[in-house]
Amino acid sequence: MRIDVVFRYVGIVLLFIAAFMLLSAGISCVSGMDSSFYPLLLSALLTILLGAFPLIFVGKRDQISNKEGFCIVVGAWLVACVVGMFPYLIWGGEFSLVNAWFESVSGFTTTGASVLTDVEALPRGLQFWRFSTTWIGGMGVVMFALVVLPTMGRSKMTLSNVEMSSLARDNYRYRAQMIVHVLLVVYVGLTAISTVMLKLSGMNWFDALCHAMSACATSGFSTKNASVAYFDSPLIETVLILTMGIAGMHFGLIYATVTGKRNNLFRSEVTRWYVGILLGCSVLIAVSLYAADIYPTLTSSFRHAAFQFFSLMTTTGFASADSNVWPPFAVILLMFGSIVCACAGSTTGGMKVNRLVLAGKMIRTQLQRQQHPNAVIRIKLDGMLQEDGVIHGVMIFIVTYMLAILSGTVFSALCGVDLLTGFSGTVACLGNVGPGFGEVYSLGNYAGIPAAVKFFNAFLMLLGRLEIFGLIQLFFLKWWR
Repeated sequence: MRIDVVFRYVGIVLLFIAAFMLLSAGISCVSGMDSSFYPLLLSALLTILLGAFPLIFVGKRDQISNKEGFCIVVGAWLVACVVGMFPYLIWGGEFSLVNAWFESVSGFTTTGASVLTDVEALPRGLQFWRFSTTWIGGMGVVMFALVVLPTMGRSKMTLSNVEMSSLARDNYRYRAQMIVHVLLVVYVGLTAISTVMLKLSGMNWFDALCHAMSACATSGFSTKNASVAYFDSPLIETVLILTMGIAGMHFGLIYATVTGKRNNLFRSEVTRWYVGILLGCSVLIAVSLYAADIYPTLTSSFRHAAFQFFSLMTTTGFASADSNVWPPFAVILLMFGSIVCACAGSTTGGMKVNRLVLAGKMIRTQLQRQQHPNAVIRIKLDGMLQEDGVIHGVMIFIVTYMLAILSGTVFSALCGVDLLTGFSGTVACLGNVGPGFGEVYSLGNYAGIPAAVKFFNAFLMLLGRLEIFGLIQLFFLKWWR
């Protein structure tokens, strides 16, 4: 493996990230040269130096191997999180080293968990940088950089295939070079439409843009301490529900639907399950809230139930209410949504509806084989025959995912965190959801948990964002041939 090639392409990603730092510094300048201008400018200069250095000494390569592509993708994610700390550390405030790392990782992995007790105290430039990290991470650190590298040829195909999971690639009907552009069109288009709709719903332009970026990235960062509950607007919540719901769908299918292709959302079995779970669980939670007399009317119960469940299942993490006081049945369904999450090929994390549907079909197939031992039964998903390797991979992923949740819960308990906070926080960080229950509830934050748990949870965020095995393989590179 050519390490110099890995450094070169990671350097290109750093230059791309530096551009967003400069943009954030521009926001700071327009906002009256607030206190974040010089931290952002200095951070941008440092990132440019780090990114430009390998480009000076390493020449362009026409092709890269799969092993090099893997190292570039994982390396870019890790280095992006490191340089993402620079503005926070230089600005100071609540940002200790651990807090800055946690906030940076949470942003780039679109988890949206925060250690800040007073988000509104941040200057506007630093606020925008938080949302920039999460917007970049939503589409993918490397995917975004590939948009500005049209001459990479096969290298672009290799990198896009490494960063995108096999489940996400299944529903694309385009050449590999086109996938990046399809993602960009849907992502930027949805962000622009959402921004305008939020502005028309009553937000100012800055809040509208920031919340649109956060919703499309399914992150959950907000400019307000009370999150979306601050606005107390059914119209704003409706716009965000639609945005979050769409952002949780496969982007290739969204593009196909808009352009009139046959392979679209309406023909997708996974999408039907996804929408069915969203609506069904929202109704069940609403009934439980109304029965428990949490809200006076069934309408208000459904309003908050739908927003909270859409928010958690799409791994966004916005909050319109304090779900800590909700009845156990509602909490169980919210936890179910936090584990399963939305569709592959979206900006969401979690286990994915695709794997849940396949797991259900595997159970049904096993029952059928016991009844008919000689029968040949094949599993299909969205009309495509699933190979045995894919089925085996889904089983291994689900088992590993549950083991990661168990490990995080046990580690949190060892560090003195109560069981509800430890378990829900682990689920929220591994699934890139953000809020959990207990101390890390919907209107709370992660400021009060021990530093060791913050660091471990940041590792879980990266583990979940890179589909578990993407990060684990980094430790077994010597096994590669």
